[in-house]
Amino acid sequence: MKIDVLTLFPEMFEGVFGSSILKKAKEEGHVSYQAVDFREYTTNKHKKVDDYPYGGGAGMVLSPQPIFDAVDDLKQQNDTSPRVIMLCPQGERYTQAKAEELAKEEHLILLCGHYEGYDERVRKHLVTDEISIGDYVLTGGELGAMVIADSVTRLLPNVLGNEESAVTDSFSTGLLEHPQYTRPAEFRGMEVPDVLLSGHHANIERWRKKESLKRTLERRPDLLEERELTVEEERLLEEIKREQ
Repeated sequence: MKIDVLTLFPEMFEGVFGSSILKKAKEEGHVSYQAVDFREYTTNKHKKVDDYPYGGGAGMVLSPQPIFDAVDDLKQQNDTSPRVIMLCPQGERYTQAKAEELAKEEHLILLCGHYEGYDERVRKHLVTDEISIGDYVLTGGELGAMVIADSVTRLLPNVLGNEESAVTDSFSTGLLEHPQYTRPAEFRGMEVPDVLLSGHHANIERWRKKESLKRTLERRPDLLEERELTVEEERLLEEIKREQ
């Protein structure tokens, strides 16, 4: 996969793309990243990429020309039909399902806005997706682009050491992940649940599924409302409610 980021602040991505799983994925050839300063594409002699909004109002609006030209150039460089993703508060709220969808693509271009947003012609005629990482406002789209790059990269084949890691993460199954424990079995009087030490795989799997449902019920009941439960999950959920 290739991930290109169009931003006015490419230096913000040096630490993100050069660390941890993202760095390893790049070194192993699973993905390539590029943070592109779209100011370099402006035809304005003063290197301006924004202007006052027609009709008046506060703030500045990003001009269409440098963004269109930058995307055209990236398409020609890679000979692809990329997903062009606009990071903006008006976009659909980002989810694990969306990350899994984007992880199947060959090429992503992430647009990071600033000021009062984009000229509407960018939104209408250039982008394929509009994404928001939450119901709040940030200074620009860079942090959202980092979130998308990280969440997508870890889903690519062979990126994580254990392929089951991404499958069992919170939200990947529609539920929150069950509690995890490691050595020692007893620490400061706090003990690991006996079932996890039993070696009985069926009982361990049942415990994990029940704890996952319990945690989801307590912390994100809205996820259960959206999920079509299996017969076993319904039975476990009733058991949880009786115990409570």
